[in-house]
Amino acid sequence: MTRSLSKKARDILLLNDHGGYTVPAAELYPYQWNWDSAFVALGFAVFNHDRAWQELETLFSGQWDDGFLPHIIFHVDDSGYFPGAAVWGTNKTPQTSGITQPPVAASVTRWLLNTNEKIGKARAAALYPKLLAWHRWFHTYRDPLKNGLVLCVHPWESGRDNSPEWDAPAARVDTSSVEPYRRRDLALVDQGMRPSNQEYDQYIALLQHGRSQNWNHAAIADTGPFRVFDVGMSMILLRANRDLLALADRFGTSEECEELQARIKLSEDNIHYLWSDAIGAYGSRDAKTGNHFEMVTSASFLAFYAGVGGDRERAALMANFERIDGMVRYMMPSFDPAHPKFDPIRYWCGPIWAVVNKMIALGLIEMGHTKAGQRIVRDTCSIIEQSGFRESYSPVTGEGTGGSDFSWTAAIWLHLSENRSATSPGVAVPHKLEPE
Repeated sequence: MTRSLSKKARDILLLNDHGGYTVPAAELYPYQWNWDSAFVALGFAVFNHDRAWQELETLFSGQWDDGFLPHIIFHVDDSGYFPGAAVWGTNKTPQTSGITQPPVAASVTRWLLNTNEKIGKARAAALYPKLLAWHRWFHTYRDPLKNGLVLCVHPWESGRDNSPEWDAPAARVDTSSVEPYRRRDLALVDQGMRPSNQEYDQYIALLQHGRSQNWNHAAIADTGPFRVFDVGMSMILLRANRDLLALADRFGTSEECEELQARIKLSEDNIHYLWSDAIGAYGSRDAKTGNHFEMVTSASFLAFYAGVGGDRERAALMANFERIDGMVRYMMPSFDPAHPKFDPIRYWCGPIWAVVNKMIALGLIEMGHTKAGQRIVRDTCSIIEQSGFRESYSPVTGEGTGGSDFSWTAAIWLHLSENRSATSPGVAVPHKLEPE
């Protein structure tokens, strides 16, 4: 089973390879997505390290002069996809979107370097200044409180598009100027598995606001109707800054190392801003009102991946882990199954995502919660074995949801199957598990 699935996973990556970059799914997402490509590189590394590096290098071909790395690179035109390059109107070459995504690329770069020094050294050195520029962009344009936490200005930017965390701030978005459009996703995927039309109208209205500001990111951060401090992006950036510091030790200057050390400490000192005693977990906060959304999501458990929290916080998080574990068949649902807005098949309202599971499992194992981390790995492999390489999965039944032949799911299968050690930073969790 493992061997045949690994062959299928390789075939999916090769099928979705468009000559230097990989699309997430052939029809559903026909372009290069930011964090998708970083995770896809982990899969390519199993059988072609050169191609893994090329994935990241092609992604950074879309970087703007100020260091910003967009969430979509439109290398080619696909007239049937909405919203395409013309709708974003960023006027860049290559054409891109105007928002970013969770910054996992530095962590992947460090992992690729650690696993193949001979191929990776020169390529990591070339990527290092680009990664540093992108991280500096976050700290320049997305840290308004100067506390090391990430401001998110669009639900798409968080990577967790329709998480119920975003319902309250998204409700303030004026959609009256949004004209009719056609959604390709609803022709390819069950509507019950996708964001609602109301949510999509909000996404487009926020895009229009960014375009009205000529994609001036300082202005968007100041005036955008959707502004939240995202727990997922904040945890991922903290981890990525540590990985970037390891790269800076090799390829950067002492001043750059000190800069990154200061940013890491800033985030560590202020991560408590995202903690809620009411839910016993880290979560996102509304930048406009200061209110904590008080919802437990899969991103809450990225605290282990980020290595934050004291004994009290970790004990509360593990209590939530055990509570959720008792409510679903497979871990980790993207949203709390005890919440009225939980939906096991609707995008980020409940389904499991293999890439988030990979990060949660790695963090749990690194922080000494080996059994829980192995549970995440085992469940991730089980649902893939049961339902194939889908975009996401129901935590209740293991049913595949969303798109099929999905690149990052195939990549995570290969990555988990290939790597055995969880003892070194950036190295994958084991596929061969200890007995219960």
